Amino acid sequence: MSSNHANDVTEGKSERPLWIALILTTTFLIAEVVGGVLTNSLALISDAAHMFTDSAALAVSLVAIRIGRRAADSLRTFGYYRFEILAAAFNAVLLFLVAMYILYEAYQRLNNPPEIQTGAMLVVATLGLIINLISMRLLTGDKDKSLNVKGAYLEVWSDMLGSVGVIAGAIIIRFTGWPWVDSAIAVLIGLWVLPRTWTLLKESLNVLLEGVPEGLNLVEISDTLAQINCVSSVHELHVWAITSGKASLTAHVVTELATPGQYVLLRKIRETMAEKFDIHHVTIQFEATPCVDAGAHSFGPQASQSGSAK
Repeated sequence: MSSNHANDVTEGKSERPLWIALILTTTFLIAEVVGGVLTNSLALISDAAHMFTDSAALAVSLVAIRIGRRAADSLRTFGYYRFEILAAAFNAVLLFLVAMYILYEAYQRLNNPPEIQTGAMLVVATLGLIINLISMRLLTGDKDKSLNVKGAYLEVWSDMLGSVGVIAGAIIIRFTGWPWVDSAIAVLIGLWVLPRTWTLLKESLNVLLEGVPEGLNLVEISDTLAQINCVSSVHELHVWAITSGKASLTAHVVTELATPGQYVLLRKIRETMAEKFDIHHVTIQFEATPCVDAGAHSFGPQASQSGSAK
């Protein structure tokens, strides 16, 4: 027996903020690359590189949302929701590669720092900061609803801090004459980005590996199912997510109830999972006795039991 919860993964997600952020970021990216080359500022080029990953992340996010809207078919019965997670993983890998390149280039420049034109560097970085703040504002609404949008948001957020670092570096160099500060700022930007990149990649891989969604506890879910009236035991319990905010559950439930009573029990299970764990896609197989596979594939050494007659 199963229940289907009609969820549109793009519900509540507007493409317009992504489009506006993409246009702003891409337009300024060109200006920042030119500014970085003209001023010999690695920190500014680093910021431009992050701007590039911002543009890529925003573009991929838009493509992912469009593809994610496609209906399920005979080949992909769950639809194309998972494409959003692939996009998030791609963004994480891209950001990681950019960070590593910046660290390498900074190391090379520390031994032979070029002359920095701080005036132009300061102007370009300030404009970049304004663009980042606008883009962050546009993406804030959906960043907690989708790993895909969260990836794009983190890209922009890291670039915003990069712009702040470039501004600080330009001011320090202007008043101290220390050109190595430019490379040091670039290194700090790279080191700051790497942990956040790993967090996004880890969350994406968890979904791709069909791990238990963040915020859900499988033991608690198993115990809750086992404590529902008329449930004797639970096995073959699996909880995963197709994409952000779309958790699914399957389980074998042992009960003495006949078919009419099983419909009532199914409704109770569905209501409990939705109210307590926000799981709306539930598939339950009822059994009079545990099947031969009980404990072979499910979580834990044995099936969860209620422990008392109900």
